[in-house]
Amino acid sequence: MQVLNKRYPKNCLLTVMDRYSAEVRNMEQVVMIPSLLRDVQLGSHRGQGQAGAPDLYTYFTMLKTIRVDVDHGLLLREEWQAKMAGSEADEAENEAAETEEAEDEGVSGELDLEAQFHLHFSSLHHILTHLTLRAQEVTRKYQEMTGQVH
Repeated sequence: MQVLNKRYPKNCLLTVMDRYSAEVRNMEQVVMIPSLLRDVQLGSHRGQGQAGAPDLYTYFTMLKTIRVDVDHGLLLREEWQAKMAGSEADEAENEAAETEEAEDEGVSGELDLEAQFHLHFSSLHHILTHLTLRAQEVTRKYQEMTGQVH
């Protein structure tokens, strides 16, 4: 398992981000055959699980993708929109939503940026902590499936 090199306070966002990246890198090193994770649910025995719930392979690929963003930063807005917008209709819908948001902000007056910051900061902290636990679960489940856990 990868060890954190930097020392930040326990609940610091940088600590949570480093912990997440380290845990996903560990998952990537342990999971040598990701296709074994297909159709296996978290907390279940070989393919048994809730209908419609993501399988371990879906978690594996999602966790890796998010780690790239955490480690390397966000794409430029235009690149992200191009990646996410599968069609021109999606782009038009996004522009309409942005216009509506701008109008709402204008009506509500000055934004409480500190409150928004704390909301998004705590949400990001919670999400990264949750994703770190998912990476640990995927790693543990893979090790159980392949007989690496005693």
